[in-house]
Amino acid sequence: MLGVAWLRIAAAAVVFAVWRRPWRLIARLDHGARLTLGALGAVLAAMNTLFYLAVARLPLSTVGAIEFLGTVILAVAGARTRRNVAAVALTTAGVALITQIRITGQPLGFALSFGNCLLFMMYVILGHRIANASPPDGTGPAGTAAASGGIDRLGGAMLVAAVVATPFGLGGALPAFGRPLLLLAGAGVGICSSVIPYVTDQLAMARLPRATFALMLALLPMFATLMGAVVLRQIPTAGDLAGIALVVAGIAVHRPAGNRPVSSRPPETGRSLGAVREPGVDGAEGVPDLLSGRRPAPRRRRRCNGRAGRRTGRAWG
Repeated sequence: MLGVAWLRIAAAAVVFAVWRRPWRLIARLDHGARLTLGALGAVLAAMNTLFYLAVARLPLSTVGAIEFLGTVILAVAGARTRRNVAAVALTTAGVALITQIRITGQPLGFALSFGNCLLFMMYVILGHRIANASPPDGTGPAGTAAASGGIDRLGGAMLVAAVVATPFGLGGALPAFGRPLLLLAGAGVGICSSVIPYVTDQLAMARLPRATFALMLALLPMFATLMGAVVLRQIPTAGDLAGIALVVAGIAVHRPAGNRPVSSRPPETGRSLGAVREPGVDGAEGVPDLLSGRRPAPRRRRRCNGRAGRRTGRAWG
C-alpha cells in the first residue's frame, strides 16, 4: 500500500510540474507562504499514505465516512444560522448511520482512519488558506486569478509531498517500474485521485466559505459507499442507504453564509435612481422627473416686447 500511495503522489507531482511549473511561484513567495505550502505538502503525503493503509483494513465506505467527521467540526464552527445547524445535524446523522454497524474489529484500521480524518481536516484548512492567499505581487485575490494562484501553490505542495513520501514509499513502488501497465495504472490513479479532485477543490475553495465547502464534503462518504458497491462489491446496507438520504437532505437544507432571499419589495425611488437621470425631464419636455422626486428646473421664456429685434427674458414658472 505504501508503494501505491507513492505512485499516486509522484504521478500527481509530475503532472503539476509539467502543467503549472510551480517553482516559478515558489521563488516569489515570502517565508510564511512557503511554510504553509510545505505544511500542506507534508499533510498530503501523510494523508494519502494513511488512507491506503486504512482501506487495506476497513471497507472503503467506513474510511470515507470517518474521513468526513473532521470536516463536521469545521462546518459546525462556521454555522451561523439555525438552518445551517440543522444541515450539519442531518449530514452528521447520515454519516453516523453509514458507519454505525462497523464500529467493531480492526482497531489499527480505525486508528489509521481517524489519523487520516485529522489530516483531511488540516488539508481543508491549509487548502482554503492557499486558495484565498494574495498573489506575491501584493494584490488581493480576485476570481480566476486567485484560483490560478491556488492551483500553482497546490502544485508546489504536491512536489513537497513527493519528496516527503519517497523515503518510505519508493521501495514498495519499485516492482511497478518493470511493469508498464502498473506504472500506467499508478499514473491514472494519481490524475484521477490527486490532480482532478484537488484542482476542483481549489476552484471551490476560492469561491465558497470554508464551512460551506466542509459541509459539501459530506458527499464523500456517500460516493465512497456507492463506489465500494460498484468497484469492490461491498453492497450497502439499509443503514447505509438511510445515511445517504440524510446526507443529501443536509446538503439541500444548507444555505451559504450571505445568501439572502431576494426581497419582494419594489426598489426604493429617490436620490439613488434620480442621480443617473437628467434632472427635470422624464421622457417628455416639461414633465417632472417622477423617479427623482424633484421639480423640473425653471425655464426661461422669451417673448417680444413689441419692438422689432428686441427680446427680453422673463422668468416663467
